[in-house]
Amino acid sequence: MKKLLLIAILPLLLDAKSYLISSIPLPKTYILNTDPYECDEDCMRTYMEKGMIFSFLAHAQNKLSDEKLDEIRIMNMSLLNVGSSMQISNEKVRIALLLPYKKIGKYASSTTNAAFAYLMTKTQPFELKSYKVESENEEDLKKALSKIEDDGFTFVVAPLTQNGADNIAMINPDIYVYIPTVNKKDAKSNSSYIYYGGIDYKEQTNKLLQEAASPLVVFYDDSVISTKLANYQEIAFRTKGTGRTLKYSVPAKTTNLSMYLDKNYKIANSSFFINTPIVKTGMIMSQITLYDVVYKNILSTQINFDPLLLSMTQMNDRKNMIVANSITGNTNILIDTNSILSNDIIYDWINYTTTVGIDYFFNRMTNEDREYNLPMVENQIMYQIELLRPSLSRFEPIDSHL
Repeated sequence: MKKLLLIAILPLLLDAKSYLISSIPLPKTYILNTDPYECDEDCMRTYMEKGMIFSFLAHAQNKLSDEKLDEIRIMNMSLLNVGSSMQISNEKVRIALLLPYKKIGKYASSTTNAAFAYLMTKTQPFELKSYKVESENEEDLKKALSKIEDDGFTFVVAPLTQNGADNIAMINPDIYVYIPTVNKKDAKSNSSYIYYGGIDYKEQTNKLLQEAASPLVVFYDDSVISTKLANYQEIAFRTKGTGRTLKYSVPAKTTNLSMYLDKNYKIANSSFFINTPIVKTGMIMSQITLYDVVYKNILSTQINFDPLLLSMTQMNDRKNMIVANSITGNTNILIDTNSILSNDIIYDWINYTTTVGIDYFFNRMTNEDREYNLPMVENQIMYQIELLRPSLSRFEPIDSHL
């Protein structure tokens, strides 16, 4: 019979809402294997099926070839904070978070959780420290970066607005800064120290326009990103030489779209490109159905890759909708670990791009394999783009030019 000596202290419960991470490391759980017999992956799978988790972990110290079994290994090692014989180095991974609380609101918490969740899945000791800034002006950011550098951090994750990213570029720091919220196409920097992880809305638009018919009817609101996208879509569609574009601004308090949709012969057999948040998008789509508009399809970027779309709209409203998505390659271990902290990396693109950036920095510091097979090209993460159709209960891949 297998005998195992278990030296274990379970980790303290983690407060997912806390932004201050203690400098005292969590206690490690160590499992000593006293089994004199070899145990292959079939043997380990049997231990798991019988619920013999510690027997399984005693043998599963190294990466397993069976991906599902390896995910189980990583998840349990993470939850129990198991020390691994595969730990590359005792050197601590140190990452700073630069957080303009007043500007990014809830993302001060969720990006912290995303970073913490990723590092929890690794066996490497780590320190994750947040630095609060009152504003994104150049002076405040400069002081914060100076403090971060004085504290010995060389890798920083900074979820900033476009203005904050521009000011970071003006400062031109000598430490590595990853901005998960801005795409380099919108940046004003050629610094080798500044990296960008924002979704490429323009590239998503280009792919969606391959599915568009003329006229292209563009709905947008007065937000910066919505207006910018509407203008880009108009120019890009005109450049293709495939037809005309009609743009309609939908103010915040507007609820009746009859002036745009009711018996409007100009929009017959068109494609709609919707650049509004999910609630307004649902309203627009329901009224397209209400006024019996004959159209080819409804197009939208990452803005409307949201499960709320499935519950806020009728199936008939979205039957011809196509949504672009760049959130790909998540592993179950990262999804589940984030879920423990009430965090979403499946639909929330900022949490996702933060995780991708932490993964990139972790690779730079440890030389461990990256979790995400996404290239960094000229300091910008390059994301895959898939076109999805919102079906009855989920988003499904579509074939091009259906």
